[in-house]
Amino acid sequence: MDSSVAGKTVIVTGAANGIGLAIARRFVQLEANVVLADMDEERLDFEVESLQDEQGKVMAYCGNLREKLTVNNLLATTIDAYDRVDILVNASRQILPSDPLGDEDVVEELMQQNVTANLRLSQAVAKRMIQQTPKPESGQSIGAIVNLSSIAAHRTRPELLAYSVSMAALDQLTRSLAVAYAQHGIRVNAIAMGSLMSASLRQSLRDHPGLHDQIVKATPLNHIGEADEAADAAVFLGSCKANFITGQILAVDGGRSLLDPVEIPAH
Repeated sequence: MDSSVAGKTVIVTGAANGIGLAIARRFVQLEANVVLADMDEERLDFEVESLQDEQGKVMAYCGNLREKLTVNNLLATTIDAYDRVDILVNASRQILPSDPLGDEDVVEELMQQNVTANLRLSQAVAKRMIQQTPKPESGQSIGAIVNLSSIAAHRTRPELLAYSVSMAALDQLTRSLAVAYAQHGIRVNAIAMGSLMSASLRQSLRDHPGLHDQIVKATPLNHIGEADEAADAAVFLGSCKANFITGQILAVDGGRSLLDPVEIPAH
């Protein structure tokens, strides 16, 4: 078993279900100290209880990360419990359909959720990483930030305008923070997901019976991936095995972004 994250402290947002939960579970299984953050308190408490028998330590934090006070309290709670933070996974995302001829409020909402909230938490966590490692060795990685993005950032679907724009902004945020924090030894990368069984894709498959076959046909590896495959990528990018990787957008999509027809929506 990979022990490169054992004993590390990890914050995972959007961790009450779907891919965020899969990522948190994988870190716990690898003996990390994990804080699951989400707004769904009932589901969050249930999932944390189910993880108590795993190898790592686990705790829940419920709150709206769009609010500055919530961000500060999440970080303070983490430090109180584990004395440090080593890895942040920004897995909280929101997907809403939008009308390119209107719905400017939807664009603003998704930018707040998918970009601004991630930026605010990343800045707070990075500051703590720097404080807790005042004299890092030359070339030492003192922490890692992993954002969850989507191949929709490079797809043109008018009804996904708000989501696609927010994902494109998140990709650029990832690259910009990677350069800004590199001098401090903090790595920032993103996972661009596509053809993965996220909560939103699962609902879409229920609503559109023919969508499953369409996505499989558009995916070179000929199947829809599982949430655990995003979890494996997040662990890799957060671990010392990726110490010389920063500012990268890793596509975990079964090759779909290589030849994805624009008429099939990405999730």
